[in-house]
Amino acid sequence: MVLGAVAEPPVRRGSDYAQLSRRISGAGLLERRPGRYVTRIALTLGVFAAGWAAVGLVGDSWAQLLVAVFLAVATTQVAFLGHDAGHRQMFRRRGPSEAIGLLTGNLAVGLSYGWWVDKHNRHHANPNHEDEDPDVGAGALVWTYEQAAATRGFGRRLARRQAWLFFPMLLLEGFALHVASVQAIVGRDSDGRFRTPMRHRRVEALLLVLHAVGYLGALLLVMSPLKALLFVAVHQGLWGLYMGCSFAPNHKGMPMPTADDDLDFLRKQVLTARNVRGGRLVDVALGGLNYQIEHHLFPNMPRANLRRARPIVRAYCAEQGIPYAETGLVESYRQALAHLHEVGRPLRG
Repeated sequence: MVLGAVAEPPVRRGSDYAQLSRRISGAGLLERRPGRYVTRIALTLGVFAAGWAAVGLVGDSWAQLLVAVFLAVATTQVAFLGHDAGHRQMFRRRGPSEAIGLLTGNLAVGLSYGWWVDKHNRHHANPNHEDEDPDVGAGALVWTYEQAAATRGFGRRLARRQAWLFFPMLLLEGFALHVASVQAIVGRDSDGRFRTPMRHRRVEALLLVLHAVGYLGALLLVMSPLKALLFVAVHQGLWGLYMGCSFAPNHKGMPMPTADDDLDFLRKQVLTARNVRGGRLVDVALGGLNYQIEHHLFPNMPRANLRRARPIVRAYCAEQGIPYAETGLVESYRQALAHLHEVGRPLRG
């Protein structure tokens, strides 16, 4: 299987989704905005480069830990560009989209673009589905009573208090993403085939190596090994925390369909997602992911158009009698943590 971008939804003429899609298309919201994206890419990478320039200027100083905090924010914003590229929100052609994805993901962030596209494809196809969505599969966290009951040993102790441990555990998410990226590139099944499909495996591997060499080399060149180690801990820890806090409000604590549920595309996407209210600051901070319902319905819609699509989608859902979940940022975390706490309840008994 060859994956070049996150899959677009199927459209059946006459379906509820098709009617909504015609309204969105008629409003011009599916048109690419390459000029705006070129500006966004230049500004984001400019800020990212400024952060690394600051590393060189500050030198062997404890002030580097403040630079690490700044770079954690800048790195997440660069990762959002890779997300948009994977959905082909920037350009219609696959080539430019993949180039941006590889440069922002593999080279700048150290995250495999091909691995992410494969994983995100499966998430978009079946959001919050325990057996189909890799984002809610059993792992360090559990999302269903069945997953909790299957835990043993240390994992069981984690599951009992996972709501309290959620944000501390996100500090390790950045390191986990790097490890998963490497495993995706080199991992093979028993028959010798690679587990994760990738169009440019050798290029991805090379770019990840260049990222690692450049990242560690730059730090050791300008500061002592101890300061470099602490810089990595702060930078990678806060990057993982920021990434987790950006994606957690979207689906956690929302309904989790099973194989017995018969939902059409429109309802499957709307009922499992949650929007986060807020102004332009929230839009920038969450990379447009706060419009999760619109994003899941139209994954190739440019980020800047999601805000304009929201009232159209919300009104249409009201016409169809489909619940449209929307809440504030803090409340979204409360709902997600409440779900994690409830899932672990039987283990605390």
